[in-house]
Amino acid sequence: MQCSRVKRSHMALYDQIGAGYDTTRRADPGIVRRLVRLLAVPSGTPCLDVACGTGNYTVALSEANLALTGVDVSQQMLTSARAKPSTVRWVNGDVTALPFARDAFGAAVCTMALHHFRQPEQAFREIGRVLGDGRLVFFTADRQQMRRYWLNEYFPRAMERATRQMPPVEQSVRQLAAAGFGRVRLEPWTVTEDVQDWFLYALKYRPALYLDPRVRAGISTFANLASPDEVAQGCARLADDLDTGRFARVLQASEHDGGDYLFLVAERG
Repeated sequence: MQCSRVKRSHMALYDQIGAGYDTTRRADPGIVRRLVRLLAVPSGTPCLDVACGTGNYTVALSEANLALTGVDVSQQMLTSARAKPSTVRWVNGDVTALPFARDAFGAAVCTMALHHFRQPEQAFREIGRVLGDGRLVFFTADRQQMRRYWLNEYFPRAMERATRQMPPVEQSVRQLAAAGFGRVRLEPWTVTEDVQDWFLYALKYRPALYLDPRVRAGISTFANLASPDEVAQGCARLADDLDTGRFARVLQASEHDGGDYLFLVAERG
């Protein structure tokens, strides 16, 4: 009974975010190109987008001549996905019990959803079962990267919760290995000023946009982990720092060469 309540709670979160998700979220062309390069499979290859959400990256990858299936636990997210013109097959399902046959896909991706896996090792085993010898590519972040985000200056409690929610990359590598993914490599990725998908730290160089509640509504850290008081106080401080010019020093202090996010590429071995 408790597990059922937890599952319903997370589904409610996905449904809440999904209701207005596409207002500020879209596939970033640069990230799509990197995903296609890292997947490294021929045109027409059956590919699975795990925890596909409203399908922005699923559709974009299908337009890159891959045969995409998108799976997500949220019906609200999938309703939005199905409204997009595409050749994608949309499936409602849980990553820990995927409704697909063994070796059904030649590759798989998962963008910005690894931190939502409640049973990651079981999820990795299930992905491996349907993937066979194909390649699995995550777009995600590591805790060490997140601790350098300047957002910590203004929303420390929410960012601490978000950071704890993100699995350490070393843990994910171990769990992938236990699930049969013996070859794993990491590629850091740094936010640029023209990122089109407005996820948590994508607006690193456009800080004023975090003051817009419509932007925050599409980011799970603000939608689920930040209290109204913290958001109000943090936005007031950010607005003041932008007015006085102090923000430039906050941004400079956050810069480092370890990337803001990373691609985690796993292969069976």
